[in-house]
Amino acid sequence: MGEKWVSTPQGRHLMGRRSQDTEPELRLRHVLHARGGRYRLHPRLAKGCTPDLVLPSRRLAVFVDGCWWHSCPVHGRKTAFTGPNAELWTAKMARIRERDARADQMARDQGWTVCRLWECEIRADVDRCVDDILGCVRV
Repeated sequence: MGEKWVSTPQGRHLMGRRSQDTEPELRLRHVLHARGGRYRLHPRLAKGCTPDLVLPSRRLAVFVDGCWWHSCPVHGRKTAFTGPNAELWTAKMARIRERDARADQMARDQGWTVCRLWECEIRADVDRCVDDILGCVRV
């Protein structure tokens, strides 16, 4: 990948986006803690596998995925990228999906149950998301 990214006005809003402690993640943590869920933040389970939080007593790893970055089926990008960075964006999004799958597998290999939540799910009904997390039973 020898090409360089070209700065564009359309991409400015992506600069400085948070990767940790996002608003949906904070809402989830607040409700989870209030309901008795005790967790650790951003532990590195393996190189390339850092969940947003883990519930050690349940061996549960929780990832909060942003709709745009992780290609949510409802809110993710529905059209092909255009502009000078189109190929780079397409490749980047594919790498993110591959990285997510690898992280899930690494966590499972270490005996963790993986729970992935979309930011839109948390925004729509954080209580249901916490129910899902607390109801996760290790298989």
